[in-house]
Amino acid sequence: MKRFFTCVALAFSAHTHADTIIVQSTTSTQNSGLYEYLLPLVERDTGVQANVVAVGTGQAIKNAMRCDGDVLLVHARPAEEKFVADGYGDYRRDLMYNDFVIIGPKADPANLAQASDVVDAMQRIQQAGAKFASRGDDSGTHKKERTLWQAASVDPTEGSGQWYLETGSGMGATLNTGVSLGAYVLTDRATWIAFANKQDGTLLFEGDSSLFNQYGVIPVSPDKCPNVNREAAETFAQWLLSETGQAAIAGYRVDGKQLFFPNAK
Repeated sequence: MKRFFTCVALAFSAHTHADTIIVQSTTSTQNSGLYEYLLPLVERDTGVQANVVAVGTGQAIKNAMRCDGDVLLVHARPAEEKFVADGYGDYRRDLMYNDFVIIGPKADPANLAQASDVVDAMQRIQQAGAKFASRGDDSGTHKKERTLWQAASVDPTEGSGQWYLETGSGMGATLNTGVSLGAYVLTDRATWIAFANKQDGTLLFEGDSSLFNQYGVIPVSPDKCPNVNREAAETFAQWLLSETGQAAIAGYRVDGKQLFFPNAK
């Protein structure tokens, strides 16, 4: 494995021309500030300039299927694996992880602080009729939220427009809505740490194994998208997966807190 990464590093140093790629990405990596930190390092080492389109994971996958991108970086593994199985991606690799958390008003009307697990937490929100702000946008976070409601045997759409509020927006906008209305929100931890408008919002539930949040990287296949910048996309992906890229991801911090944990194999 060390020999592989050494060869990659040599390839990076020999790559001097500036290629441009489009990265179809989840919003959490953008909202957390990761790209602002990471992309200059990629360009310095490889010459690859990455332009990020930050949308929900579902939309990012649709965009990539329309050949509107060279690399996919998202966090909904079943959808990612289907993307590759359907021939749209060359391969999928684990890149990094963090976790989801539930934030809400300090008054905690659903008493999530006493929840035994995430199923109990979701049931408490519904039973209390407490406001819950959902992204409602088929993002990776929204997909995770739906699985949690299902595990809790709750159909939140029955409370749509009452206690269940669908924003149809990204993570940052949904957090703004949630804190302004005193609602609970499921969010990735990185976005919450970097979020500046916390007001009365606070982290109320964390630590359940079901809240694990894995990110993957997928170069788009030229077989489906002949115009893809395959060489630059591969260089970009391999830098992220290399020892250099993984160390850079581990080194990104906000207020002294590590936001993403590299786990490429």
